[in-house]
Amino acid sequence: MSHSVHPYSHRLGIIRDWKSRWFGAPSEYRKFLKADITLREFLTKELRPFFIGGIEIERNQKFLRIIIKTSRPGMLIGRSGDGVVKLREKLLKVIARNKLVLGKQELKIDVEEIKAPETDAAVVGMMVAEALEKRLPFRRVLKQTIEKVVANRDVLGVKIKLSGRLGGAEMARQEDLKKGQIPLQTLRANIDFAREKAHMTYGDIGIKVWIYKGQVFAKDLKAAQQK
Repeated sequence: MSHSVHPYSHRLGIIRDWKSRWFGAPSEYRKFLKADITLREFLTKELRPFFIGGIEIERNQKFLRIIIKTSRPGMLIGRSGDGVVKLREKLLKVIARNKLVLGKQELKIDVEEIKAPETDAAVVGMMVAEALEKRLPFRRVLKQTIEKVVANRDVLGVKIKLSGRLGGAEMARQEDLKKGQIPLQTLRANIDFAREKAHMTYGDIGIKVWIYKGQVFAKDLKAAQQK
């Protein structure tokens, strides 16, 4: 039988890079892995209103660098950087509470803006979740969101799937809407995938988003690395 594979992990080493990048200290693998998972879970929950597109972590002997990609950088950074300062204090408390490995590493937080939010699967998933939590009809949400995404020139296909008690129905079911092409088996296909949950009074609704942005060839990867 065939198995579903996460589109990101399916393309690791081909057109995708790891979201955690460490330099040195292979003996600390277990501690670093636990720390990265804990920090990523905390940030995903804490920064949900800021439409986070991704969290990347870099480590070396001198610093621990956390790169937060968001479509609302101004709200996250705050006036004269107050937001980042408060977030850094919270992260240090999480590290101390969970006894995570930091050592002599300096904690750095970088905020990157997502210039085209409608082409980022994680941001689109949060947009759908926010609309559902406002009690908008799920079919209208699906249709409007897909039209917004497809309006971007870079997007060649999009698919959104909802699972759960849609519309407050007693029995859970699945509904999906697709426009364009989603070639999941083509390894050079640039497919962005994300999962999200809409927290409703009658339970959670699961959201999956696939966005296809064309094919990536070796010459494109070399050009991006040179930049």
